[in-house]
Amino acid sequence: MDTSRSRGRAPKGLRSAAPAVLLTIGMLATGAPDARGEDGRGTRTETAVVSSQGAVGGVTESVVRVKAPLPASFGARPAACDWLSYLRYRAADGPDASADADRILVAQPGILEGAGAFDSVARNTVARAAERGRHIEFWALDRRSNCLEDRTGIASGDQHAAVDYYYRGKQVNGRTFGGYVGNGELRWMAKLGIEQTVRDEYDLLAAELPDQRLREQKVLCGGHSLGGVITGYLATADFDGDPATTADAGYNQCAGYFALDTTVSTSLGDLSGSIPDDTNLPDVGLGYGVVQAGLDTGVLPRSLSAPVLLNPETMTLLGIAGLGAVRDPGGEADLPRYLPANVNIEATNRFLFSKDTATFLTGKPAVKDFRLTNEAVLGALMDDHSVPLAFLQSSVGFFDGGPIVDKNFPVANGGDTRPGLFGGEYKAIPERPGGPLYTWRNFDRVGDADDPGYRSADGTPFTGAGKEVTDIQELARSLAEQPLDFTEQYFPTKLVTDLQLATSPQVKRLVVHPRGLTANPVLTVLAGDGLLSGRIPADLHPVVADGYQHLDVLTAAPVQNDGRPEPVSTNLATFAREPR
Repeated sequence: MDTSRSRGRAPKGLRSAAPAVLLTIGMLATGAPDARGEDGRGTRTETAVVSSQGAVGGVTESVVRVKAPLPASFGARPAACDWLSYLRYRAADGPDASADADRILVAQPGILEGAGAFDSVARNTVARAAERGRHIEFWALDRRSNCLEDRTGIASGDQHAAVDYYYRGKQVNGRTFGGYVGNGELRWMAKLGIEQTVRDEYDLLAAELPDQRLREQKVLCGGHSLGGVITGYLATADFDGDPATTADAGYNQCAGYFALDTTVSTSLGDLSGSIPDDTNLPDVGLGYGVVQAGLDTGVLPRSLSAPVLLNPETMTLLGIAGLGAVRDPGGEADLPRYLPANVNIEATNRFLFSKDTATFLTGKPAVKDFRLTNEAVLGALMDDHSVPLAFLQSSVGFFDGGPIVDKNFPVANGGDTRPGLFGGEYKAIPERPGGPLYTWRNFDRVGDADDPGYRSADGTPFTGAGKEVTDIQELARSLAEQPLDFTEQYFPTKLVTDLQLATSPQVKRLVVHPRGLTANPVLTVLAGDGLLSGRIPADLHPVVADGYQHLDVLTAAPVQNDGRPEPVSTNLATFAREPR
């Protein structure tokens, strides 16, 4: 078993002023005046989050932590992992107490996703409701395992200081990075599956809103992607061990459900077949036992990751890239050259920034051979015309400033463009290494008079104004400034294996109240170009957000290129107005 922590090594560089989020992190470290402590004597803290953009749209944000120790059977774990955290968004002129809000939306993140990913949709929804005279709150939940993340380097507000912290052993605010957590240190996560995940949500709701009748009348439960399935298990769960008493039943903690590019269900197969479960396998539970034994012994990784792109190191790099885009968006990036030359970074760069198979195999030209602005680096990492994995894609604009060519790796442009693992959009990449400074055309400048209108080799336009919906600056702030991460570095493997083994007796027993799925009204919002495009059953009457990718339902700008209000938050605000 791997009990080590890993840290890279490399070179040095530029300095910039720290963003206002530093104030937030400092307050988190010292405790806000109204905090009740994290030293064993208190059970709750709430700290204001100060963004570099201020209280946009009259929305205030705070980070809340509630003490909720795991059962002793989970074994040894860091003290921080006995707390649950969420981001609380509310109208600046609204009530201080959540119980006095008109509605409270509570959102579960998707796979490899943290609370910070909800920043834009949360702000937009609260602001849209306030325009209609309603004071609602939006709670973006962070899964318990995110307690392991260390955002100290990113919170420095300096891209070089962040790289030095994570790779060169340099201190930030007197703290030294301890390395990424290895499998041997994650024994407690072997039991962190769907049962504990929905229990955590229930315990948090009960602690923050003790009146069950109030929860039943005011709370809207939902999530993005995998969060829809988690919400399904919450709705069907029983929390007091007695199915005959229903005040504790999951569906009675919610006045309604919402699904963002997902469905509220208890099967991964219901995500339009995008991820299989064992629905057609014999109902004997043997697979569950074998998997659990593998997690307990450490034969199986307790945190879901891959050697390229999907691991704690690369998730941290997204925050570092976001930091550069926030501090100096049009400045020429040196991040690709300043990062250390380790196998993970090299393989990830090749996978993300290779024009074709030959470039991937040789590593020439490499991303560090191109001149890119900080915004262009972030766009290359997150935009649907660059990053090849559909569940990581957003529509934030397009490359600008020089010749662009087709990106035919890992799959070629053209052919069947139905969204799938790689997404349906044509991929593009700068053509000339060492050439012009490639910039980034933000979503709201696509289609302007000065837009070059780049096209693929087959004549197909790479994009258009109707396909771009997310402001790259908002995305950068969500990645770099949130005290709870946009991504999830340590996603519990058991959570996804439980859901894949949904028909095993050990998981089926958790569905105590199956009618809970239909006990409350449901709002389903579909990304028009996302993972589930065209696959959600019509009887769910989904709202379709045209041109959206999977992440855009969380990150889209409040006003779209057609001048209309953002549809996801608009429909959420409308749903929050409806009586049960």
